[in-house]
Amino acid sequence: MATDLHRPVTAPVDDRPAAVRVQGLTRSFDGRRVIDDFELTVRPGEFVALLGRSGCGKSALLKILAGLDREIEGTVLVPRRKATAFQAPRLMPWKKVWRNVLLGLPGRPEREVAEQVLAEVGLENRADAWPKTLSGGEAQRASLARALVREPDLLLLAEPFGALDALTRLKAQRLVGEVWQRRGCAVLLVTHDVEEAVPLADRVLVMEGGVIAHEVQVGLDRPRGLADPEFAALRTELLDLLGVETPTATGRAA
Repeated sequence: MATDLHRPVTAPVDDRPAAVRVQGLTRSFDGRRVIDDFELTVRPGEFVALLGRSGCGKSALLKILAGLDREIEGTVLVPRRKATAFQAPRLMPWKKVWRNVLLGLPGRPEREVAEQVLAEVGLENRADAWPKTLSGGEAQRASLARALVREPDLLLLAEPFGALDALTRLKAQRLVGEVWQRRGCAVLLVTHDVEEAVPLADRVLVMEGGVIAHEVQVGLDRPRGLADPEFAALRTELLDLLGVETPTATGRAA
């Protein structure tokens, strides 16, 4: 069956160009189907969060969309300009931050290109730093800058906040939301954390057994507060869909 990880997508469900279109995607490992006849459409500028327990196939899907795995069946259409930020920043320790940002770009881009995007993520004063001197949050922002410098039409985020402490995680989430609103690119956030998905996403998908089992539209106004009763209700709904018991007012699991 056809596999195309580079052509622009031109036939979404609502007759507008799509950022991602996946049809009939199947990926097997040692005879076991991790992704099974999978379907997905992401609209331009849409922020989609993909939730799921470990082993559900979400990480395998992200690698396919990023072009890191082509041993598949089905059709996968994504923009040429795409970038990925992983949970581990994966900075080269022997290169200064600004050189890490430009790593892999074609041609010989000037330092100014890196400085502009570092300023966008609040690291304008760390361009000459070595990666080992960065805090966890700074390293993650440098990784995000490296993705953004590619001017992506599709930004793939692979659990980018997972290794951060709670306060740094909240700041990083806020930064991603601000960058997305400025840039207007489509974003697919792969995570297992409901409280990462709800503050950011337009739509949350729950993956089970290699397919999308549930889809939830997030109709909350931005910015979204954890104390908002609607936020809490949506969080509970998603946890229920994931099979996580939540405490009731009496303190017992629902």
